[in-house]
Amino acid sequence: MDSFEGIVEFVAVAESQGFSAAAKQLGVSTSHVSRQISRLEERLGSALFARTTRLVSLTETGQAYYHQCKELVNGLQQANEQVSSQQLQLSGTLRVSAAGAFSEQFVAPTLMEFAKLHPELTIDMDFNSRMVNFVEDGIDFSIRYGQLQDSGLVARKLLDRPMMAVASPEYLTKYGTPNHPKQLKQHSCLIANNDHWRFSEGSEELTIKVQGRWRSNNVHALVQACEEHLGIAYLPKSSFSNGIEQHKLVPILHEFWSSGVSSWIVYQNKRFLPLRARLAIDYLLERFKDFQE
Repeated sequence: MDSFEGIVEFVAVAESQGFSAAAKQLGVSTSHVSRQISRLEERLGSALFARTTRLVSLTETGQAYYHQCKELVNGLQQANEQVSSQQLQLSGTLRVSAAGAFSEQFVAPTLMEFAKLHPELTIDMDFNSRMVNFVEDGIDFSIRYGQLQDSGLVARKLLDRPMMAVASPEYLTKYGTPNHPKQLKQHSCLIANNDHWRFSEGSEELTIKVQGRWRSNNVHALVQACEEHLGIAYLPKSSFSNGIEQHKLVPILHEFWSSGVSSWIVYQNKRFLPLRARLAIDYLLERFKDFQE
């Protein structure tokens, strides 16, 4: 059985490309990981990693060994989780990074429900739009909105979010109501993260570059600016529900609204997700599968 010692640490170092990063993933010290790797290499009689001051990379032997070992680690993790899931008393801290009003209004309450089901579980939710480093920041998964860059991360679609264009009645009375997205170039538009707005015209996508007097990465501030007659806003429908109900906002350009952009659950590597993160992700996906804005 001694021959299995160090394999979990070996796979973690191979996939994170660093001893410190692997230690953080496994919740152990860097010295422990280093010792385990050294003992494993000693038993095998072969170097598995080429080490420099800045980089740890697999040797040719290490690469071949990794392809065999990763399946063993996957099988062991699944077996452990199967036993754990039968008892299903989640504990520890689930760390989630989220951004935007949708996460505040809908995702956070859903994770609160999940927390109620598991009294021993702690949830740490950080509302921040910056790109996170999952290893260094200790984040289990993040909720992100819009088009994702190909970063090598795992991304699972939470839901599609249809768009809506609105303005205040006072703004429309003063500046007129546009009847085509191209006319937005003559209007003051309230800009979030992107000044290129995508609309649908029949089966074609229409992209309009807009400009305006107010720009913010905070949805609440954008909606308030719209209610204060500063311009036209174009955001997911749920952003405007209160304003429309209170007759502060009026939908415009109905026939050109885009079917929307997506909200995603993003994480680093499924093999290293703890059970609490996997079950939380499954819970979110199940709860939002029939969600309608």
